[in-house]
Amino acid sequence: MRRSLFLLCCALTTQAVDAASLRLDPAEFTLNGQRAEQQLVITAEDGTEQVRDVTTGANVTVADANVARVEGGKVFPVGDGTTTLTVELNGATATATVTVTNAAVQAPISFQHETLAALTKAGCNMGACHGSPSGKGGFRLSLRGYDPPLDILTLRTEYQGRRTNVMAPDESLLLRKPLMEVAHAGGKRLRHGDPSHMALRTWIAEGLQTGQADEPALDRIEVFPKKRVFHEGSDQQQIVVTGFFTDGSKRDLTPLTVFSSSAETVASVDENGLVVKEGKGETAILARYLDKMDTTYVTFLENVEGFQWSEPEADNFIDRLANDKLKQLQIPPSELCTDDEFLRRLTLDLAGRLPTIEESTQFLQDASPDKREQVIARLLDSPDHAAFWSLKWADVLRANSNKLKSPGVHKFLRWIYVGVLKDQPMDDFARELLTAQGSVFENPAANYWRASRDPTDAVETTAQLFLGIRMQCAKCHNHPFERWSQDNYYGVAAAFARVGRKPGATPDEEVIFVQDGGEVTQPRTGKTMPVHLLLQGDVNVPAGEDRRAAFADWLTKPDNPFFARAAVNRIWGHLLGRGIVEPVDDFRDSNPPSNAALLDELAKQFVEHGYSRKWIIHQIVSSRTYQRSARTTPLNDADELYFSHAVPRMLTAEQLLDSICAVTNVQETFNGVPPGTPAAHLPEPPTDNYFLKIFGQPQREMACECERSTESNLSQALQMINGPTVHNKLRDDKGRIHQLIAAEKSNEEIIKTIYLAAVSREPSETEMQASLAHIANNENRQLALEDIGWAVMNSKEFLFQH
Repeated sequence: MRRSLFLLCCALTTQAVDAASLRLDPAEFTLNGQRAEQQLVITAEDGTEQVRDVTTGANVTVADANVARVEGGKVFPVGDGTTTLTVELNGATATATVTVTNAAVQAPISFQHETLAALTKAGCNMGACHGSPSGKGGFRLSLRGYDPPLDILTLRTEYQGRRTNVMAPDESLLLRKPLMEVAHAGGKRLRHGDPSHMALRTWIAEGLQTGQADEPALDRIEVFPKKRVFHEGSDQQQIVVTGFFTDGSKRDLTPLTVFSSSAETVASVDENGLVVKEGKGETAILARYLDKMDTTYVTFLENVEGFQWSEPEADNFIDRLANDKLKQLQIPPSELCTDDEFLRRLTLDLAGRLPTIEESTQFLQDASPDKREQVIARLLDSPDHAAFWSLKWADVLRANSNKLKSPGVHKFLRWIYVGVLKDQPMDDFARELLTAQGSVFENPAANYWRASRDPTDAVETTAQLFLGIRMQCAKCHNHPFERWSQDNYYGVAAAFARVGRKPGATPDEEVIFVQDGGEVTQPRTGKTMPVHLLLQGDVNVPAGEDRRAAFADWLTKPDNPFFARAAVNRIWGHLLGRGIVEPVDDFRDSNPPSNAALLDELAKQFVEHGYSRKWIIHQIVSSRTYQRSARTTPLNDADELYFSHAVPRMLTAEQLLDSICAVTNVQETFNGVPPGTPAAHLPEPPTDNYFLKIFGQPQREMACECERSTESNLSQALQMINGPTVHNKLRDDKGRIHQLIAAEKSNEEIIKTIYLAAVSREPSETEMQASLAHIANNENRQLALEDIGWAVMNSKEFLFQH
């Protein structure tokens, strides 16, 4: 009903469109066979950057009605020949040429390309339905048609053939159940006359044919248009999906394509490929036809009342590209953060700790115009930066004693630390890990292969860390939401199949070496898989050569489509609290970047500057985009994607514990490390620290950033309000407050010191007066000052990075 009303509205308003010119796509095409059809796309252009889709309701005429006819925006064959289509709108015209061949020939339904596609379109072979490993109601199909032999067996022979009735197709259970003519737990999946119903019914009526030996394979699909940006007043876009086959032919596959939108609040897409605006923003429309996928990107803009761009001219490529997106979407950026906010944010991001009182005081008093650049350079070259960013890598490289043994963890972490400190190029870092061999103690990078014990673990870990891809689904079946197949998965695994392991010369030591043999078998087909490089294809690695080196060579090439983008996106996510692609290790067509141009330029510049991690971090934190305030405006407070303002995020477990220690000046004690070692410098997560566990410290069992919990919960609140960590450190006789009282400091001096230590600024007049009043109203000065320290450490300003 909703679609019918929308189409009626479009039909009634089409004639009001101003059109300086029209486009009719495809401009030239062929309809081969009686069942061929072609969806049209008609675009009105007004001479500016504004375009409008006018396919729905447009009047298309056919020069020769004996050749073709047009109905509902689609062209159907009538007789062999060539004719012209013409569309006219407000004085503008456009034409297309259609050639019809074999109009009287009805080619049989292709089981591979149509029957399976119809089942997928109807949702019958989804994972929650008959595509589950055990099927439903005794009926099992392969997931999304990825195993045609299984589907042939179940559709043609199982259940005494009752699922399909060649003599009376309409009596087939395969049709009657999804039509809800008989009870069906999966609900209504088909409608009489829709493309899926007609394909399935015709296939049954034609005798359940399974295809011919010379039938061409589907090579790829392409979506048209690839990208559209609509201004206010444009509310729809028709999509066309064209299939390209190995015999050189192509045809419209739109009717049996499955469509989905990455942002349903921005736009929805119906079963016919019509995208309808739901709100302002961007969305990716994913078109999936069996195991082939393609994506189009649609943006709907709206005029924002009161919007006026006032950001200074960008002098950093990051700001230029971030601002381009904000201006397009009419989202004004927030002002720059204050000096105290910047210093605290930067020090936490780069060094993993709070600024010291001395650092804060010096920075706030410094009048140099380049003082922010100076502190960036100082922190990037500091051992604290190397230690904190080593922690980030140790987490996802799974540096824990259960996997690497304690000596291995320490040596591995030291190797990572030296690499960060000396700014080891990211490509060298990845290559050294992936090709490492020898003793894990003498060559710590070899611990990568101690943590990854088998080829499938190596595939998933390597893809997630260095490609930004989650390939786990493709282990058991073709990925349901991405282009990766089981063949891709096990082909990549073949690169890691010859990694051998043997005991070393000392206890807990292991030696990694390259074996002479070792293959990977695709479990569904039984095929021995050659080494596969994603989007490049299979490669032949000569005998005696390390297959991992071939993979590393491909990975670190400047034109690799994954590596640099995944690396800069991960770094961006650490610094801005959210990746341009989020989650940072989940690149896929259905999860597009919020600013593709920015991500591409970051990756390009990263490669051009030698994969320098410090260089890219410096560029990001020097930008106004990074330095924007967390204080929003009425016009940008709803923005969660485009970095118009900083997004406050809770301190990590290690940062929070170290910050409490810094404010109270009472260090935490950990087993096995020297006294005074910060939590952010620990070689691995302690097993006995409840505070760190409650606040989300990962145990390094997964190669995923998601293992570190960022969710707040009641246990965390109780720890801060009543827990022993905060309470005991505040009351410690050697703590900051007690020592300041013993040094006979005034209340004002102590309060000022607490604020500088905790939030890198002096208290406001209101805060100072409230604190003094609290002290005056309490008989015990020490307890009153402890209360103030407790209150500051329980404030959002302390608990959050902002």
